[in-house]
Amino acid sequence: MTDQERDLRARLVAAGVELVATGGVQALGLREIARHAGVSHGAPRRYFPTHRELLAAIAQQGFGKFTDTMAGADALAVTTGTDARGRLEALARSYLGFAAANPGMFELMFRHDLLEGSGSELRRTTVPLFLTFVGLVAEVHPDSDDPATLTAALWSNLHGLTQLRTWGSLRLITGSEDVEPLLRAALDAHLGPVVR
Repeated sequence: MTDQERDLRARLVAAGVELVATGGVQALGLREIARHAGVSHGAPRRYFPTHRELLAAIAQQGFGKFTDTMAGADALAVTTGTDARGRLEALARSYLGFAAANPGMFELMFRHDLLEGSGSELRRTTVPLFLTFVGLVAEVHPDSDDPATLTAALWSNLHGLTQLRTWGSLRLITGSEDVEPLLRAALDAHLGPVVR
C-alpha cells in the first residue's frame, strides 16, 4: 500500500470517528463518511471491501482509546495498592465513564451485529481486557469453578447500566442519572459486599 493509499484510508477512518462522535452509529453511511473525508462516494470501497470493514476500522480506534482508558484506571489502582475487588471497581467506573463520554463510539464498539465478520482485530482488543476482568474476579472468588461466567454477568450488568443511562431510562426509573448507587449494588451482587 502506498503512502497516499494509507493516508486516504486514515482519512476515511478519521472521518468516521468524527461522525460517530457527533451523530452516533446512524451517521456512518458510506456516502456520509466519504463526503466528510472529502473523497468520492466510491472511494471507501477501494480501501475497505465491505462497509463492515470500514466500521470495524472506526471501532478499532474506539477500542484503542477504551483500552488505554481502562489500563490507566487499573494502573492507578495498582500503584495505590488496591486489592482485586478495588481494581474491579476502578475498572467498572472507568468503563461507565468512557461510555458516558463517548456514547456513539461505545455503541459502535459493541454492535457486533454491524461488525461481525470484519476480522479478528477487534477480538484481539476486547479479549485481553475481558481476561483481565476474569483474573480479578477469580482473585475475589478463588472458590469459583467458572469466573468467566461471573465476569460475563458483571460485564453485562455494567453494559446494561450504560445503555439505560444513554437511553434516559435510569432517570425514568430512579429519578436520577447517577449510576453510583447502581454500580455499588451491581458490584456487591456479583462480587459480594466490601469487607470493612
